[in-house]
Amino acid sequence: MNREGRLTGRAFILLVFLLSALSVVGQKPRLLVTTDIGGDPDDQQSMIRLMVFSSEFEMEGLVASASGTPGELKEEVIKPHLIEEIVDAYSKVVNNLKLHAPDFPSAAHLRSVIKKGNPHRGWEHVGEGYDTEGSEWIIHCVDKPDTRPLNIAVWGGQTDLAQALWRVKNTRSPEAYLSFLSKLRIHDIADQDGIFSRILEHFPGLFYVLNKAPEGQDRRNAVFRGMYLGGDEDLTSLNWITGNVLKNHGPLGEWYPVKTWTAPNPHGVMKEGDTPSWFYFLENGLNFPGQPDYGGWGGRFLKNEHGYFSDAEDSVNDEKSARATVYRWRDDFQREFAARMDWCVKDFMDANHAPEVTVNRHVLKEPMVIHAETGKKITLDASGSTDPDGDELQFEWLVYPEAGGFEKELNLEVKGPKVILRMPELQPGNKVHVILRVTDNGNPRLTGYKRIILGNH
Repeated sequence: MNREGRLTGRAFILLVFLLSALSVVGQKPRLLVTTDIGGDPDDQQSMIRLMVFSSEFEMEGLVASASGTPGELKEEVIKPHLIEEIVDAYSKVVNNLKLHAPDFPSAAHLRSVIKKGNPHRGWEHVGEGYDTEGSEWIIHCVDKPDTRPLNIAVWGGQTDLAQALWRVKNTRSPEAYLSFLSKLRIHDIADQDGIFSRILEHFPGLFYVLNKAPEGQDRRNAVFRGMYLGGDEDLTSLNWITGNVLKNHGPLGEWYPVKTWTAPNPHGVMKEGDTPSWFYFLENGLNFPGQPDYGGWGGRFLKNEHGYFSDAEDSVNDEKSARATVYRWRDDFQREFAARMDWCVKDFMDANHAPEVTVNRHVLKEPMVIHAETGKKITLDASGSTDPDGDELQFEWLVYPEAGGFEKELNLEVKGPKVILRMPELQPGNKVHVILRVTDNGNPRLTGYKRIILGNH
């Protein structure tokens, strides 16, 4: 294909993606996970957390890819039974979870989407004769008559994903292949199979987030390691996990492994290095998966000259790092995890639930966008926010400078649930991202969000 053809193809993908985004407002994101479960037990940790957040997704697939990191295990194997064991434990608490959110999927549905991937990894296992149940399931899910993109969280290797892309590229028309690509959003933890460069070369135009430390840097500098490195690491301790997950939270919590490798975090308990991949797709009023540069629980990423999204850095408490883009939210997402583990065993009245945030009558999870002339007074009013449990609410307004490129001081005249500001003069391309955190006084205290994006006319 010539240069003109490549540009046309990428424009086509962008057009289809934007049209899809316009039609999915208010719908849950679709999620498919590939996991190397069976090596480092942090995959089991991430899977257990995902179970209690599964009400927030349309769960499309749980693909067991080659277990462990390359060279970690003595055999090349997949271990889907480890996913099945967690789903079995989930089956014992799902009825109680539904007391708190009716959209939790049935255990039968989750079992039906557990698929076997390729026990062998690498580009030499992509091509004719290498189709797997997992790669075929990826194709099946993308081909569904659904306008929402399929979000793929790659916890382990990408070999089954690459095989699905290879099969479609080699069996369909160029137009059908480009349409297939346009339906995908991928978040890849660490390029585990070492084939990302081949994927980029053979399947250009993918919406692809590569969550990995840049070449030449300490691998611990990756965005995803903010799940357990930096910030308040006591929130990853055995004491925290025991009290909030392991004990008195039902059979699902009892499956949570408590030994993994977290150095230089001294606890050696909670790692969950893969959790940021699906946190990224969680629509909670802060995250916005269509814009990796906005940042959220799953981290923040910037598009590079190669066309994919790579790790960005945030400054938190005088530390600038990629990990900070995740750990800056750790207090919030750990308290949310604790509350959802409570849901496994408690009635609605005995548990806590996050506030529902409204700003200027804007109730959707998508960012609220305001365009105004420089100097115009803007009032943001969150007094319509509510709490399902009738708890008192605390309102915190802050500016996220890295998200929009506006790093000057902005005077926020805060009056509880209201804030008044004047539209600053912005440089071309810059926006002001105002983040509202609404936190209740329940136990544990839970936070809801609203992102307001300000731009000049």
